[in-house]
Amino acid sequence: MARAKDPAVRTLLLERAAQMLRTREPITLRSLVAGTCVSTMAVYTHFGSMDGMWQALRQEGFTRLAARFAELEPSPDPVRDLAALVAAYLRNALEHPDLYRVMFDANFELEDLKAADATLEYLVRAADRGRAAGRFRDEVVPLDLATQSWAIGHGLVSLVANGPLPRDTLDYGVPMLTALYVSVGDDPGDCRASVEAGWARLVTG
Repeated sequence: MARAKDPAVRTLLLERAAQMLRTREPITLRSLVAGTCVSTMAVYTHFGSMDGMWQALRQEGFTRLAARFAELEPSPDPVRDLAALVAAYLRNALEHPDLYRVMFDANFELEDLKAADATLEYLVRAADRGRAAGRFRDEVVPLDLATQSWAIGHGLVSLVANGPLPRDTLDYGVPMLTALYVSVGDDPGDCRASVEAGWARLVTG
């Protein structure tokens, strides 16, 4: 008889694996379950194999990011929303630094590549709304602007979440995003106000 899957056990194993990666502990089937009060069979029950667990671990990072993005209700200000998505990306990485590190580790495959790609679509839609509202020039490609926005956020948080720089390094996000959006057509004054409003999500969640 197949063992029933317990979501709490699945989450426990994923977070344990992520923490072990961060602390550079050797990860084996036995070391993974050590101290968790579950048996090695739980890994097979929930993931099929250790390889399956690694795939699920990487996917979990994108799943949590998508959930964070989904919490953001669109506002009448698409530039604010685009900045808010970048801020939410940073906040998610800071709250889940172990998972964040694994999300972009190409050594592990993803369970669902399309689901991971869908996280970028949140930014693409906000950029497209900004173009439709006249904040960005008509020739702006939403995917390009979304990718550039993500790259700014990723660069900053990579230096803070698992890197050597202090948290206030993230403050550079406001002038960097403002410069990016002004370069594609937004009004400097309006843009700064919108980005600052969106960036507040980094503090308020």
